Amino acid sequence: MPDFLLAIDWTQVLPFVAIGFAAQVVDGALGMAFGVINSTLLVTVMGVPPAVASASVHAVETFTTAASGISHIAHRNVDWKLFRRLVIPGVIGAALGATLLSNVDASVAKPFVMAYLACIGLYLLFRAVKGRIEPRTPKVIAPLGLVGGFLDAAGGGGWGPVVTSNLLIQGATPRHTIGTVNTAEFFLTATASITFFIALGWSAFTLHTLGILIGGLVAAPLGGILAKRVPTRGLMAMVGVLLTLTSAWSIYAALAK
Repeated sequence: MPDFLLAIDWTQVLPFVAIGFAAQVVDGALGMAFGVINSTLLVTVMGVPPAVASASVHAVETFTTAASGISHIAHRNVDWKLFRRLVIPGVIGAALGATLLSNVDASVAKPFVMAYLACIGLYLLFRAVKGRIEPRTPKVIAPLGLVGGFLDAAGGGGWGPVVTSNLLIQGATPRHTIGTVNTAEFFLTATASITFFIALGWSAFTLHTLGILIGGLVAAPLGGILAKRVPTRGLMAMVGVLLTLTSAWSIYAALAK
């Protein structure tokens, strides 16, 4: 084993491995929440400073979204027509969000966006409980990708919750929506991260980063399997619950400041 690996205190790293694993299982299966779960647990449970938590999560997402996308492609969860219509506007939105981040206080709008997503989560729960879900072809795609990419870069998250939930509301099938959104996320994450890596370089990689990276990469292949095998109503219900709970928590945290 290389000397630098022997020098690491793995008892300190393992809790972060567990956090990264749990966050990636949820994100890979439901198309959202890797950043939300990681950031929440790192800050509130592990006591990591918010700035360090954000840097770690953004650095790791470049790798985990690539691994998750490969898993979804292997399990045929990607709608390539939908992918092409999402990824270019998403990348443009991510670039705009990263550019404007220093001039626009995205945190002001965050509680309103979270309230909107909480309502969507409740609606998805209603649809899942109501009964049979009839698939439909979504109509609004490119503007959704643009807004989702912008919010993700400027607001520190939002691609999965905004894009996945809105495509589901429009009638897209959960399996292919989740697979496509996860696969497209790699490209906009890489775009939004370029400035971050130029500014901070390898200093962003701490023990926190190493732990959630290991956990995320180990869990990434599981997302494609779960999205393929869990029934449509089950996926819809899980997305609804997750979206409602994480949005409610974000609203509480924003208002409690």
